[in-house]
Amino acid sequence: MIKKITECDLFGVKLIETDLFEDFRGTYQETYNFNEYYNNGLDINFVQDDISISKFNVLRGLHGDKNTWKLVSCLQGEFFLAVVNFDKTSKEFCKHHTFVLNGSDNYQVLIPPSFANGHLVLSEETIFHYKQSTYYEGMEKQFTLRWDDPKLNITWPTNNPILSKRDLEASFI
Repeated sequence: MIKKITECDLFGVKLIETDLFEDFRGTYQETYNFNEYYNNGLDINFVQDDISISKFNVLRGLHGDKNTWKLVSCLQGEFFLAVVNFDKTSKEFCKHHTFVLNGSDNYQVLIPPSFANGHLVLSEETIFHYKQSTYYEGMEKQFTLRWDDPKLNITWPTNNPILSKRDLEASFI
């Protein structure tokens, strides 16, 4: 199932390529198998799956917490994903890595605890899927980073995204 695991610029963030079976009927992809991940050194117990469906130019995030691993993928459409190290004890604090994921590829991004992630929808509609290693306890248990904070220096492919109240009111670092 796992074809390749690539370490990214940020320690702990991994790009995972999975096998994709394709024939005249379409495609088939196994998106997660505990034994497969465990045998590849990814000993994470995921307990919750979530999906968000968003339209073009919606930006969700940057959100995270100190305890949760996330495994992110795109089921349909395309999005720009930013991952930010928000571990204040890390030498990589406030550094980021970006990806473009789409429903036609077979990539996943593994995001460690104390990292924030946010995604911007690049297609008409996108289905964003992620697994979590902890149960969601509400946004008050999370941190929110401002998407356009100059200290993060993320080059988003938009200047005027559609944002939630939470993301509009996020503070600068």
